Amino acid sequence: MLSTSQHFLHYLQVEKDASDLTVKSYREDLEALIEYLMDLYDGRIPAPSEITTLDLRGYLQAMSEAHYASSTISRRLASLRSFFRFCQRDGYVVENPAKPLDNRRDKRKIPHVLSERDVNALLQAPPSADVFGIRDRAILETMYSAGLRVSELVGLNMGELRLTEGIALVRGKGKKERKAMIGSFAVKALKSWLVFHKEILFGRINTVGQRAASSSKRRRPTRITPDTPLFLNKFGGRLTARSVARMLEKYLKETGLDSRTTPHTLRHSFATHLLNKGADIRSIQELLGHKRIVTTQIYTHISPEAMLKIYEKAHPRAK
Repeated sequence: MLSTSQHFLHYLQVEKDASDLTVKSYREDLEALIEYLMDLYDGRIPAPSEITTLDLRGYLQAMSEAHYASSTISRRLASLRSFFRFCQRDGYVVENPAKPLDNRRDKRKIPHVLSERDVNALLQAPPSADVFGIRDRAILETMYSAGLRVSELVGLNMGELRLTEGIALVRGKGKKERKAMIGSFAVKALKSWLVFHKEILFGRINTVGQRAASSSKRRRPTRITPDTPLFLNKFGGRLTARSVARMLEKYLKETGLDSRTTPHTLRHSFATHLLNKGADIRSIQELLGHKRIVTTQIYTHISPEAMLKIYEKAHPRAK
């Protein structure tokens, strides 16, 4: 979609002779949409042909829930319609997904989250007597503790970890850096993993987690640097997002937890659990590294039980 949006902006400038201000407005509207869709599609920018009317309705609903002015929502809706008309005209899409949209506050699908009990069961699943089980627990604890995208997790380097401070320096979208919080459980799991990190990196532990022979022919690093990956695969290389997904699938089967769960579900759960415990959405926005609060809205829904507790605590005549 990124290149298509650039073609659209060029079309506005050259063929429609739009003013610089108009082009700037369309650019900002499309950037906001792309940011929303990237979180919806787990960090990936979908092609225009992948975007559905339901996706766009969710975007409008998120803006409504974030209390955007109706004029802003109407303008962005107009931008969507113009963009997808252009896409249909130039063959990027067959049907225009923005055509059925209006300004009604359509209900959007609530993202799948795990309960606190289910998260705990998942985090306990990796075996503590196995080297790679120790690594897997550190991965799951870190993702849930910091609300990381899987791309952020696998991109972490040794030089970005500050265990004594309980933070990690994370490079998010657009290479924007933020401080991600790491709780005590994740710190403990990471410390356990780091005991074996060097051994795997230097080839002293083989692919089944046992002490390796010193005659390994595979070329290995000779020292740890700030750019050394934090999470390693069995061969001492950087772990991939797909590997994390496969690892999660294994533990879901072992625990019998919902098969819809993905690495991104832990990020959904992180935000939802914070909100249910009384955290304000602006703080959650910062912790997630969202530029716009409308993006945060797709992660957060408060349970009826939590709503009742907040009401009973806050309202002077609730009891």
